[in-house]
Amino acid sequence: MLFTELQEIVRTQKAQLLRQPTELTRDILPDLPDVQTYALIITGIRRCGKSTLLRQFARKLRRGYFYLNFDDLRLAGFTTQDFLLLDRLILKSGCRVLLLDEIQLAPRWEAYARQKLDEGFQVLLTGSNAALLSRELGTKLTGRHITKELFPFSYWEFLRFTKRRAGAKSLERYLQTGGFPEYLKTKRPEALNQLQQDILYRDIAVRYGLRDVSSLKRLFVYLASNTAHLLSPSKLTGAVGLKSHTTVLEYLSYFEAAYLLQLTPRFAWSVKKQSLAPKKIYISDPGLLRVSSAAFTPDRGGLLENFVFNTLRLRTPDIFYFADRTGECDFIVGPHSGKPLCVQVCLELTLDNQEREINGLLAALDFFQSQRGVIITGDARDVIMRGGRRIEVIPAWDKRAFAL
Repeated sequence: MLFTELQEIVRTQKAQLLRQPTELTRDILPDLPDVQTYALIITGIRRCGKSTLLRQFARKLRRGYFYLNFDDLRLAGFTTQDFLLLDRLILKSGCRVLLLDEIQLAPRWEAYARQKLDEGFQVLLTGSNAALLSRELGTKLTGRHITKELFPFSYWEFLRFTKRRAGAKSLERYLQTGGFPEYLKTKRPEALNQLQQDILYRDIAVRYGLRDVSSLKRLFVYLASNTAHLLSPSKLTGAVGLKSHTTVLEYLSYFEAAYLLQLTPRFAWSVKKQSLAPKKIYISDPGLLRVSSAAFTPDRGGLLENFVFNTLRLRTPDIFYFADRTGECDFIVGPHSGKPLCVQVCLELTLDNQEREINGLLAALDFFQSQRGVIITGDARDVIMRGGRRIEVIPAWDKRAFAL
């Protein structure tokens, strides 16, 4: 491409960036390290606010920065030779901090990031494909990068953004809208529909060369309609019209890489047993779940469980479900830390379900020899003592429900 073309792209992108209003300060901001010998990489689903977070971090550094977003149609033909033109623009700017958005779209970006680190630049990157980033980070940037994950607004960020108070009503609202900043600002449903389409087509179908896009979409709609349920890839083939469970596994890996969903395994000390057991599916955002599901009546219990998973996932990826002959427990959080938290999720505790929910939690507490468990509900609060074990019943809108 021409130097003047790239120069114009950089100019217009920077102007657009400066016109954007000040956004909500993200909770993760204090955790971002100010280091110049490592590339800081922010990963996460498309449109969750990665660029905004990097701008907030750059302002915190109080240093001028050079910005370029590779997710721009004008950069579709960008080649490795064009990095020489980019170097000229960076030198001309006089900036020593580089903010490069959606870096995985640039060819051999990892080599370029390593080069700029070696030249003494502070390198800040974003990307929205976990698989591509992890594969390429293992080549040129081994030991020279720090990766942080960003998700759509959490419930507590949503409260600050919408100026609401914590409680059952605001939680119900969050379960309807989710936490994508653009949708919360515009309140236009097509924003979420377009986001879903962009991820399925641009981030998955085009990137992996998939021709059968309709099957890809059918599978995701089916998964969104069955969130928080146990699913087996071999049984999904007939449900969505795919011929091979191997294809289903590939599609699931693409969904996970794009941060659309996460598969949660059953806990077992054996990795082989984990891989053979059915997985539970959780969608990355309540709003995205709502527009993607084919269910006419929302499963409020499933929505709450999906919310609890996403909130726990902000703190750790070390999450499993538990099941044995004596009972089932929705979440085992941090089992590899030696002090796992056992969590049951129940929209309402009633005479019909109370013993089942408590017994499932007690089964997990017995297995892990833990003394404290949590039942997260829609709005109920209580304390239950069973056999010397303390079970705290806490509403999902109370932050203490997620204290690890």
